Amino acid sequence: MACTSTGEKFQLLVDLMSRLRGPDGCPWDREQNFDTIKPFLLEETYEVLDSIDARDWPQLADELGDLLLQAVFFSQMAAEENLFRIDDALDAITQKLIRRHPHVFGDETAKTEGDVRKRWSEIKAEEKRTKGEPETALLGSVPRALPALVEAQQISTRAAQVGFDWENSGQVVEKLHEELREFDEARARASQPDLEDELGDLLFVLVNLARFVKVDPEQALRKTNAKFRRRFGYVEQKLAERGKTTRESSVEEMESLWQEAKR
Repeated sequence: MACTSTGEKFQLLVDLMSRLRGPDGCPWDREQNFDTIKPFLLEETYEVLDSIDARDWPQLADELGDLLLQAVFFSQMAAEENLFRIDDALDAITQKLIRRHPHVFGDETAKTEGDVRKRWSEIKAEEKRTKGEPETALLGSVPRALPALVEAQQISTRAAQVGFDWENSGQVVEKLHEELREFDEARARASQPDLEDELGDLLFVLVNLARFVKVDPEQALRKTNAKFRRRFGYVEQKLAERGKTTRESSVEEMESLWQEAKR
């Protein structure tokens, strides 16, 4: 019988994963554990982002299915060890969404995005107290395993939520110029440790500037990377048409083709 409802289709995926992990299932799937699957979770996440950047909606649907599989895979392994089931994960996120949106599902009001973020943080703190969890440092809940750019975005956002922040983007730009001067001084000293330190400061200020102008720095850099790939690919193609490689070409020739690619 064909599945028609979303619930039936989701249950089919859960059942398929259980079968793959079963005695008569797939040897590869049976051998996996929580640690071996982690790289696939990260890989599928980035493939979802690539599909969004490309605005390839059929591909996005496919990649979201792959990402959904990772959640089902982890939950199946947890169920086998009597830790929890996929139902528990679904209950947890449903209850959390309701609990953290009192302006939608309750009597509270929130007029701005800032109001929502502030209340979200307060509710998270209330949840920790209710569970008897010890108070952690403000930045303690930001995972250190995050990519550095994302980590910088999160810790600066947390600090800003308690008022430790610039007043406007103009002040951030001033700070950026200050850090550029300090980087230039380190460059003049030819001090590698200082250069690393000052470059880190520069990147951190840029992340804060992105936050002020409401741009996701990770996505901005990913799009710039993609743009560079396209333009450099054009340069290579045109050189190939001339029977040359990049190693056989001058900087001036490649720059001319680069400008052509931009146009």
